[in-house]
Amino acid sequence: MKRFLPVLALSVLTLAGCANTSPYSGNVYSGNQAKAAQSVTFGTITALRQVQIQADSRAGGLIGTGGGAVIGGLLGNQVGGGSGRTLATAAGVIAGSLAGSKVEESSNLIPAWEIEIRQDNGQSVVIVQKADQNFQVGQRVRIIGSGASASVAPY
Repeated sequence: MKRFLPVLALSVLTLAGCANTSPYSGNVYSGNQAKAAQSVTFGTITALRQVQIQADSRAGGLIGTGGGAVIGGLLGNQVGGGSGRTLATAAGVIAGSLAGSKVEESSNLIPAWEIEIRQDNGQSVVIVQKADQNFQVGQRVRIIGSGASASVAPY
């Protein structure tokens, strides 16, 4: 059993980082956006700020919390005997679930840009998207789409 714990811990931590981060990229379109007309406006980047996007976990947080609880319970069960072992197991479950939840949450943070753009019509907009492209203040860009499906692309 003791040899099984490191493998289980590594498996849970690996799965905890399984958030799908593609939708936050300016280079990825959803199925609904494909073959659909998108509005395009032009502008100049006036400000850039590095931010992070908290991606949703595919498992809704269950992998980190549940996996952490299992690992914590198994580790706690190795301590003491009798009622002390029961208490250590319960404490391990609680501590493990909290730690697993935090690990999963931190592994789902995506580096992103907050891009402020002065459009050619004089209005300013801010769009946040995954930092998978290099942008610079003063750069001309295209804003593709609108609302929740807007993305920024080099011009």
